[in-house]
Amino acid sequence: MLNPRSPENRRLVYAILMVLCLVGYWLFDHLYVPDTYGPAEGDAIKTTIPTYFLPESTTGAIVVHEHYTLSYSESHEQAEWVAYMLKKSHLTDDDRERPFFIGDPKVKTKSADWRNYKRSGYDRGHLCPAGDRRFSKQAYNETFYTSNISPQDPAFNAGVWNRLEMQVRRWVRKYGTTFVVTGGVLKTGLEEIGDEDVDVPEHYYKILARGTEREMKVLAFLVPGKESKKPLREFTVSVDTIEKLTGIDFFEGLGNIGEALEKKVVVDGWDF
Repeated sequence: MLNPRSPENRRLVYAILMVLCLVGYWLFDHLYVPDTYGPAEGDAIKTTIPTYFLPESTTGAIVVHEHYTLSYSESHEQAEWVAYMLKKSHLTDDDRERPFFIGDPKVKTKSADWRNYKRSGYDRGHLCPAGDRRFSKQAYNETFYTSNISPQDPAFNAGVWNRLEMQVRRWVRKYGTTFVVTGGVLKTGLEEIGDEDVDVPEHYYKILARGTEREMKVLAFLVPGKESKKPLREFTVSVDTIEKLTGIDFFEGLGNIGEALEKKVVVDGWDF
């Protein structure tokens, strides 16, 4: 029987406890599956995206949720893009209880923990806005996966970026179903926050498209990540401009038609 007062035995016990702690941490870090905001039993509602709208993924880490799709960048600990369809029927004023931010169970490398944002001075900025997904509890809740957030200056998040999100809703009410793809411009050398080094984008983009493959209207925005009182129209750019900054081909499924749309800035048909 071990003598617990023996210095040698105490050291042995401490060593065993240390090994158990390390094993436990490894198991948690590698095998832990976070909670999920999956659909309720019998809930068959799903929002699909026509394939010709979808961008390429430079990381190969595409995640398909019930009401939006994203491409996750592990090196930047956030999505390089989040894409979704926004319909008139989605724009409800349903009062939803705000859930907790949780890790995305579909991101194989684990999405960044929400605690990285604590005391950072940055908001947990939604990419697919919760306000665009009030039409069902599950659609609303899944916008609170940490794969759908990016560090945003609070004044920017509540200011010019919010103005753009509200303008998109006005267009959807007027023109109908619109495809939206959005994200931060990710690159090397960005400021980082938290233990997981979540990158802070200096610019954010949002690309809108509506119509069929043959008759499509496209509008793109590139907005510095600081509050601005400038009219939204001043942030319009060509899709090509965003592609050069991000390395993402946004309408690869459209071939030559997509290439033609990407070169121009056409605000006709978008009532500011």
